[in-house]
Amino acid sequence: MTDFSALSDDEWKARLTPAEYRVLRQAGTEAPFTGEYTDTKTIGVYRCRACDAELFRSEQKFESHCGWPSFFSPLAGEAIIERADNSLGMRRVEVLCANCGSHLGHVFSGEGYPTPTDLRYCINSVSLRLEEN
Repeated sequence: MTDFSALSDDEWKARLTPAEYRVLRQAGTEAPFTGEYTDTKTIGVYRCRACDAELFRSEQKFESHCGWPSFFSPLAGEAIIERADNSLGMRRVEVLCANCGSHLGHVFSGEGYPTPTDLRYCINSVSLRLEEN
């Protein structure tokens, strides 16, 4: 089993494409409405593109029209880590993969979406890999 916390930047660069590295390891963001999973309705499990950990199920995905795949809940509470992100002059909550520490996106609340949790996990498609059922 790989100890992802021990991987160097060069090892991550060898494992990931430049776009994946920029988002997953440097907390970048893909352009809105360009991601592979923004509009998909395929049934399955969304996994971390960096380490293959299960993160979200398609049943938790919803149409937010924000430009990125949106989910109202992670697969399990321990699948992700949330931490304060005060970059870009904004207060947000960053979402990271709990298994490898890779940046996935951000979570927002109180936006009035009709979801069971009133949360929107706004996740970069490049951070995910869909395993179809």
